Order: sequence, then structure tokens, then C-alpha cells
Amino acid sequence: MDLVAEGAERLAELVEVRRVLHREPEVGLILPRTQAVVMDALAGLPLEITTGTEVTSVVAVLRGGAPGPTVLLRGDMDALPVVEETGLEYAAENGNMHACGHDLHTAGLIGAARLLSEHREELHGNVIFMFQPGEEGLGGAGYMLREGLLEATGDKPTAAYALHVWSQAPKGTFQLRPGTIMASSNQLHITVRGKGGHGSMPDRTVDPVPVVAEIVLALQAYTTRRVNVFDPVVITVTQLEAGVAINVIPNTARLGATVRTLSDAMLEQLTRELPALAERIAAAHGCTVDARLDPQYPVTVNDAGRTAETTELLTDVFGADRVQRLENPLMGAEDFSMVLREVPGTFAMVGARPDDVTPEEAPSNHSSLVRFDDAVLADTSAALAHLATHHLIPA
Repeated sequence: MDLVAEGAERLAELVEVRRVLHREPEVGLILPRTQAVVMDALAGLPLEITTGTEVTSVVAVLRGGAPGPTVLLRGDMDALPVVEETGLEYAAENGNMHACGHDLHTAGLIGAARLLSEHREELHGNVIFMFQPGEEGLGGAGYMLREGLLEATGDKPTAAYALHVWSQAPKGTFQLRPGTIMASSNQLHITVRGKGGHGSMPDRTVDPVPVVAEIVLALQAYTTRRVNVFDPVVITVTQLEAGVAINVIPNTARLGATVRTLSDAMLEQLTRELPALAERIAAAHGCTVDARLDPQYPVTVNDAGRTAETTELLTDVFGADRVQRLENPLMGAEDFSMVLREVPGTFAMVGARPDDVTPEEAPSNHSSLVRFDDAVLADTSAALAHLATHHLIPA
């Protein structure tokens, strides 16, 4: 079989699906329109399809012509609450945007399902196609795992794969690494409680505002003095809230921050020490504090063996010039990490920068101006199909 050529033949139909999804992006765990598009695109294929009860997920099972292992392939479906400014003829107009390329992930997984369905009788084993909502911060993968994703065929998968488009990398390049490839994502919430009063008489109050400001600075110092440089951390304060009236000292002030780590050990350290840091600074000023670090997504860790196989396979299929090893992990986060904690597998990036965009000009994923070249759909669908057949077609 020549899955690359077959994928190229299906490119136009996959582009059409992708643009339908792009025009009507949905955010969160409940994506009824997106789910309907996926169901329509899978109609007529020899698949066993179930949908989620808590979320609008789709799980499609392809059973091969002979017994064998199960492989899982993932595509996330949700968009972001970003107003699109690309000017594309198929741009979204509902206040949301597929600014992270999940429309390409969904269309690429549909393409893989179509390719593998055509070769069903040649497969020795099964494929689970995981169409997932709520990747953008809501842990949709966790919902699907709790609803029995890994038991969809009756046998736990022996391998799991996901591809993620990247707007700033050359079109059609695959980038991956064994071990940690993406960071954990966690949320730091700190509320400082003082005693409010008139802004002209701060000595009659216990002002929480300068305390929060001091904590912000202390967090920056913490990363340079308490964190091992070889086990890096990113702490970015993104929310500051205090008061309403300009002449009133408020009773409380709060901050929110995103916290990224590359190891579970460092996350455990931060979970202990960041709340304690805030408590001691607040106490020094006569304030109390509520502080907590909430884990969100764990570190994304690629299985070394599966990643070596993936690198070799992609190199054989697409050429060595299109497969690159990432030297360092990315500080973004992914809830496919939850799947990889249960199943050995690989998460890889795929360049999708359009030819008319230079590396210097390319907006990042999540930008309201970001564009992806949907020509990569031929290769992403073929790559996912190849990763499955690697396990399901005897040598």
C-alpha cells in the first residue's frame, strides 16, 4: 500500500472538512456542531462508533480482518475564544477561532480513518480513533479515559499517537523527541486578605495591594534561586485583581499565574513552597492569604521505544530532511499526556507554516492572525495511518 499517495488523492475532501470546521469553531467540552461534522465524515465506514455521555466526544473503532493488538490515534476538536483576524475566505465569524489548528487534527484523523478503512482486511488488530473535545485547558482526554476509551476494543492499546500542527515550523516537517516533550500545566491562585478603608488613610488599614505586588516579584526571584537550572520552571503571572473605586483600599487582592514544570518532582516542590512563600510574605504585612497550586495537565512524556520507531518510520516514509529531533522540551502543555501515562506512545509536532509566511513573520499558535497550510492534511493522515499499520500489518 502507498498511504502517502492515497492520502494525497484525498487531500481535497479533507481540506473541505477542515474548512467547514474552521468556519464554525466551538469551544470547550460540548461541541455539538463539530461532533455532527465528524459523524457525517465517518458515515459509511466500517466503524463501531460511540459518543460521550459527559462530553461530545467520538470514539470510532476499526476492527481489522485478523486478530491482533490495538493502536490508538488522537485528534482534538475544540477551538479557542479568540476573534479571528486572518481575513481568510473561510474565517470564523462567531467570536471563536481554531487558532491552535485542532480543525486540522480532526480532519487529519478523519483522513486516517478513511485510509485504514480501505485496508481493513489487511490489518491484524484494531484501531481506536479518539476525537476529543476540551483539550484547551478542560482536560477532555480525562473525561474520555473515565468513560472507557482504552477499553473500546476489549483490549488496552499497545501504542498511542497524536500529531499537533505548529504554525512557525516549515510545512511538512515532523519534530519529536523521546522522553519529556511538553511541560505540565498548573494554576496558581493567591488571595491576600487585609482590612480595607479610605485611600487617604492607609495607616488605618491593612492594605493587601502592595502585598500582592511583593508576591509577584518574589515569584520571579523564586525561579532563579529555588529552582534547579537543569529542571526548569516557568511562572507567569497573568491575572491581578484588586479594588473597584480608585479612592478605596480593598479588603482583598488576588493574583493568578500559570506554572509550567518539566518533572513531577519539581511540581511537588512548587506545590509545597509557593503557598508557603505567599503566606510568609502576607504574614510579614499583617495579612492572611489563601494560596493553592492546582495541577491541570501532567508532563507529556514520549515513550523512548515508540519514539525511536516513529522517527524511523517517518524518516523512511517522508525522508530524513523532514524529520527533526527537538533538542529541548516545549513549555506548552497537552492533555494527551494523560493517555501517554497509560499507553506507551508518541506525541509529535508537524510544521504547517504557509509558503507565503516567513519564519520571522509567522504568528504563533493561539494568535488571532495565525494561519496553517491545510496541504499538510495529506501527510498527517498518511502518517497516522502508517503509525497504525506499523503495529497491525505483519512484516
